[in-house]
Amino acid sequence: MRKLGLIAGGGSLPVELAAHCEAAGRAFAVMRLRGFAEPTLSRHAGIEVGIGEFGKVFKALRAEGCEVVCFAGNVNRPDFSKLLPDARGVKVLPSLIVAARKGDDALLRRVLDEFEKEGFEIEGAHEVMGEMTLPRGRLGKHTPKPEQMADIDKALHVAREIGRLDVGQGAVVCDGLVLAVEAQEGTDAMLRRVEQLPGAIRGSAERPKGVLAKAPKPIQETKVDLPTIGVATLQRAARAGLAGVVGETGRLLVVDREAVIACADDLGLFVLGVDPQGRP
Repeated sequence: MRKLGLIAGGGSLPVELAAHCEAAGRAFAVMRLRGFAEPTLSRHAGIEVGIGEFGKVFKALRAEGCEVVCFAGNVNRPDFSKLLPDARGVKVLPSLIVAARKGDDALLRRVLDEFEKEGFEIEGAHEVMGEMTLPRGRLGKHTPKPEQMADIDKALHVAREIGRLDVGQGAVVCDGLVLAVEAQEGTDAMLRRVEQLPGAIRGSAERPKGVLAKAPKPIQETKVDLPTIGVATLQRAARAGLAGVVGETGRLLVVDREAVIACADDLGLFVLGVDPQGRP
C-alpha cells in the first residue's frame, strides 16, 4: 500500500484513522493542523502545520514519501484576514477567498485541487478504513417503532433539502415538527439547542421520541466531508430526548463503530441506515 499523508483536523476521526493504519501496518505520516488536531497525534511521524502553509505541507509530504493524502477531522472556516500563509499559500489565498464565497464545498474543492496539482491522490476516510460507513438496516439491537417512521422520513427529507441548498447536513424532527436544522454550528451544537427547547415539543429520557437525520450535500466532495457520527453524537441525541439517528448507507461515517453500537444499545437509541435517496 502507498504511504498515506493524514491531514488531521480536530476530533477523534484522525486518531482512529492513525490507529487503524498502525494496526494494519500501513505506512503513514500525520500533518497536524495547528489549533485543531488532537495532541496525541504528535507521537506519529509528521509535522504541525498552519492553515495556509501549503508549501510547508507539500514539502513535508514529499519528505515522508507520501503519495496519497486523506483529510479528516473538524476544521472551522478560517478568518482569511488573520491567516499567516507561506509563500505557496500566498499564491493560493486569493482563489481560496473567491471559492469560499461560493460555499464550504467550493472551498474544499479548491483545496483538493491544489493537492492534486502537486500529484497527490485523495483518499476518503471511508476508503482508508473500509468498513467505516453506516450499513443498511439497524446498527445495534434497537429498531425504530412503526410510529417513528414518519419522523425518520421527514428528517431525511429535510436533511437532504438543506444539503441541496448548501446549508448543512443534519436535521431533527419530532412528531412531524422540525426542531432544528444544522448550519455552521455543527451537529453537537444543534443538539444542544434541541436540549433547550420546551419539553412539550420534544422527547425526554423517560419518553424518547424524534430523530436526528444526517445526509451529505449533493454537491459536496464525499472524500473529505462525509457526515459523521460517534459516541458523543449519540450521547447528545439522548440528552435531547431523541429516539434515534438515521443516515444514508455508505454515506455516513461511524467513528469507532463498536463503541457506537455499545453506546446506542446502552442508551436505547436506534441507529438506522437507509438507501441513499430512498425511504426507510
